[in-house]
Amino acid sequence: MGPNMSAYSSKQQQAANRRAYVTFLAGDGDYWKGVVGLAKGLRRVRSAYPLVVAVLPDVPDEHRRILIKQGCVVREIQPVYPPESQTQFAMAYYVINYSKLRIWEFVEYERMVYLDADIQVYENMDHLFDLDKGHFYAVMDCFCEKTWSHTPQYKIGYCQQCPDKVAWPEQELGPPPPAYFNAGMFVHEPSLGTAKDLLDALVVTPPTPFAEQDFLNTFFRDVYKPIPLVYNLVLAMLWRHPENVGDLDKVKAVHYCAAGSKPWRYTGEEPNMDREDIKMLVAKWWDIFNDQSLDYKGPALDFLEDANGDEEAVDQARQPLRQALAQAGAAKYFPAPSAA
Repeated sequence: MGPNMSAYSSKQQQAANRRAYVTFLAGDGDYWKGVVGLAKGLRRVRSAYPLVVAVLPDVPDEHRRILIKQGCVVREIQPVYPPESQTQFAMAYYVINYSKLRIWEFVEYERMVYLDADIQVYENMDHLFDLDKGHFYAVMDCFCEKTWSHTPQYKIGYCQQCPDKVAWPEQELGPPPPAYFNAGMFVHEPSLGTAKDLLDALVVTPPTPFAEQDFLNTFFRDVYKPIPLVYNLVLAMLWRHPENVGDLDKVKAVHYCAAGSKPWRYTGEEPNMDREDIKMLVAKWWDIFNDQSLDYKGPALDFLEDANGDEEAVDQARQPLRQALAQAGAAKYFPAPSAA
């Protein structure tokens, strides 16, 4: 290999080191199982990039160790809270999801693909890292579930998944709603400047029922670009818009966010959970979770904690962050307070 090729390979490797998938974990419940499933799913499709897990301080050490053992890069973050209000969130636990905004502070990575812990990847999606920069990529949501009952869309039966089925009454309600994405999966570029802008905007933005999802839709409205639903198949699409789903075998990522659909809690008793396609997708998730051949076999290293006293290894792991902060400029770095 000539010197030019060697330099090219090194440059490619440096670029690869600055890309990662990222997910979010809070509390001492059973959501860690979703993260383990996701880590194994990414290995199964031979992803070239690691899975970073942004964990809140209340995630117990036992669960962190499990994730580290599965090859995850564990990063502790501090909670972010919305301004106090009387807003009733669509789900009570949504309030913790504002902490996902911390992933914009992970500036040791140039590009990240965020995935909720209840998503499973069934086909390689590494090509998403090569999308044109300067945009926010995500899959358009559906307005048909009852959690949308507080909106005019739901009340008149309008959905952006089938805009021709029920026309938006512009004369009565003005322009139709802008394209709205599901924030369970998106492609973003970490930036200290964007992180600060997000937290500053949050302080003056009244919370709404879909919490950080509504907030991100507002913040990134002008740079949002929809991508096909195969990258984030929300299960409700199976009964709301089957014509848009097509061949399930071609879906790259399934989002188990419908009530009762979490594979590790599945009973089949909730509405729509007795469908054969749901049963198949739950079984498919368990096949990956239980596949011991997909367990991580490399050296486990927690980003934050001393790895068996190996200070040199820990220092190497932290080096990309130090370099990124140096490039950003020490004066621009801010000690991320909560937004409350």
